[in-house]
Amino acid sequence: MRFGMPWPGAGVAREAEQAGVGAFCTGDFADHDAYTTLAEIVANSERALVGPAIAYAFARTPYAHATAMRQLHAKAPGRLFLGLGTAAFRVNRDWFGVPADRPVARAAETVEAVRAWLHAENGEKVRYSGEFYAIDADVRAPVLGRLEIPVLLAAFNARMAVTAGRVADGVIGHGLFTRSWWADVVRPAVERGSGGRSRTEQGWIITAVDDAAPERAIADARRMIAFYLTVKTYDPFVAHHGWEDPVARLRAAFRTGDTDGMATAVTDEMLTEIAVCGTTADATELLRRRAGSLPRDVGYFAPPSFLVGHKRRAAYARSSLALIGEA
Repeated sequence: MRFGMPWPGAGVAREAEQAGVGAFCTGDFADHDAYTTLAEIVANSERALVGPAIAYAFARTPYAHATAMRQLHAKAPGRLFLGLGTAAFRVNRDWFGVPADRPVARAAETVEAVRAWLHAENGEKVRYSGEFYAIDADVRAPVLGRLEIPVLLAAFNARMAVTAGRVADGVIGHGLFTRSWWADVVRPAVERGSGGRSRTEQGWIITAVDDAAPERAIADARRMIAFYLTVKTYDPFVAHHGWEDPVARLRAAFRTGDTDGMATAVTDEMLTEIAVCGTTADATELLRRRAGSLPRDVGYFAPPSFLVGHKRRAAYARSSLALIGEA
């Protein structure tokens, strides 16, 4: 397994590659674009795997995803992967103004349609026919050629994990994932979908290390966990672990804007099962104990982002470099 991190900026990234970080990822949100950031990553990294983990699948057409990757491939051949995620129902409907129904079936077709563009050969039509996408493109310029860029799918619950196993080259796990959620839910579902074929695993690890202020790092990790768990999409995960009572408390605190109350509601068990945080020594021990709960191929040391500024996130990224090789 190689360790990676969400893109920390060029300065930290140079240190990170020298320290052994083997992958950088980026994502989408209202103030940053996955592919714009990916271009920056390509220009400021040398050996690491790089790609979105994740890009919003339905915010762009399959054509747009594929052409961005095709252009970046020219600068980083053999280093790219494409991670797609569906985003929440309301984000698709209210932010992007796109259909948000049947996200599992729609995600499966998106992967297949993107791959049709990535595998397109010069002189041949690009064709795909499905329920959500119909492509019949006659590109009369010699700009194509088959690219074997892995397409991964973010999957939290079992139905999406089965779909990732069936149509994608791998799965991207959420920062909430625990040993049990990987072992009992996601991996078996991916295997059912894949029919035993090999699939890549990537995933996020909520990581906050600060030897000078470990209590603040732990509080930041608790808030990040709480913020994620305000979303009902994760209710099967909550029920699986028997965490309904603390999650009810943190959601009640969230509704009133009580962020300290949200963090307090996250139990020690939840923190230990999900996050790597505290001092370097604490985080090293937690990482070793979590060895079986980490993604098999790439694990991203992901600093908390909820109510955490850019400077502190960069400091957490630097501190996490001390953990490489400890798991």
